Amino acid sequence: MSLREDISKQIPAAMKAGEKEKLSTLRMLLSAVKYKEVDAKRQLTDEEVQQVVGTLIRQRQDSIEQYIKGNRPELAEKEQAEIDILKAYLPAQLGADELRELIKKLAQEVGASGQKDMGKLMKAVMPHVKGKADGKLVNDIVKEVLG
Repeated sequence: MSLREDISKQIPAAMKAGEKEKLSTLRMLLSAVKYKEVDAKRQLTDEEVQQVVGTLIRQRQDSIEQYIKGNRPELAEKEQAEIDILKAYLPAQLGADELRELIKKLAQEVGASGQKDMGKLMKAVMPHVKGKADGKLVNDIVKEVLG
C-alpha cells in the first residue's frame, strides 16, 4: 500500500476514534499531497509524499519559532502536536552522531578538507541522507567537519 493510501485510510480511523487533532492534521496532509499531484499531473511516489511531509514539518517549525517570539505558547504546542503526527510518515531520522560519522567518511572519500570544499561534500552527502535528516542539521555538521 502506498503512503498516500495509508494516509487516506487513517482519516476515517481517526474520525471514528474521535482524534480531532490527528484528523485535522491528516486532512491537511492529504490536501497538500493532492495539491502537489495536481501540479505534477500524476500521482506522487512515496518519496515525493515524504518530501511534502518534510515541507509541512519545516513550516510548522518556523511557525513555532514565531509563536514563541510572539508569546503564544498555546499555538506553539498545537503546531508541535501536528509535527509529532506528521513525523510518523517519514523514514527513521539519523541522529547527529550517525550523521557526523557518515559526513566524516564521505569527506575523506571526496577529499574535502576546507570550507572551499563545502559544495562538493554537500553534493556527496545529500543523496545518502535525503529524507533521513534535516538539511539544516546536515549543513551545520558539514561546516563543523570542514571547519
